[in-house]
Amino acid sequence: MSTADRLIESTRELLWERGYTGTSPKAIQQRAGAGQGSMYHHFAGKPDLALAAISRTVEEMRAAAETQFSAPGTAVERITAYLRREREVLKGCPVGRLTQDPDVMADPTLRAPVEESFAWLCDRLAGILAEGRESGELDAALDARATAATVVAVVQGGYVLARAVDSVAPFDQAITGVLSLLSAHASTARG
Repeated sequence: MSTADRLIESTRELLWERGYTGTSPKAIQQRAGAGQGSMYHHFAGKPDLALAAISRTVEEMRAAAETQFSAPGTAVERITAYLRREREVLKGCPVGRLTQDPDVMADPTLRAPVEESFAWLCDRLAGILAEGRESGELDAALDARATAATVVAVVQGGYVLARAVDSVAPFDQAITGVLSLLSAHASTARG
């Protein structure tokens, strides 16, 4: 792994663990095993490095979600695979957590990949739900956009609830609940 990649990966980990404010250049350098000169050779400063780290996290999360979204199966099966995939629930969502960081949200450049990530996720889910509605799998009255936003909110809220009690149980319960709501729309369409 190159020095630049080590710096990006270290920053990704630290942003997830500590947030932007709690991630110092010194901590990044120590975790990456890189000197100050190496860091500033590859990146203009902490904001530049944070942007690279956030962008990589967003790209990886989109790729992971797309694996389930583009797999064979019904709309509900693909969304279920996405919702039930393996996650580090108690660590929280690495992108969602950034929304709680005032420094990230105050900087339009750092906030942009976070906004784009959630917009992409809502759009992708809405598209899959619309496919399910058009194929007759889901109730014709299902609002694909509102339901997609609900799915995203349930996932993010599930992380928060799980972290609050240090247990994955609330996350799993939230996922089961939203899938039950989707199933109710599926049975109405078939009934």
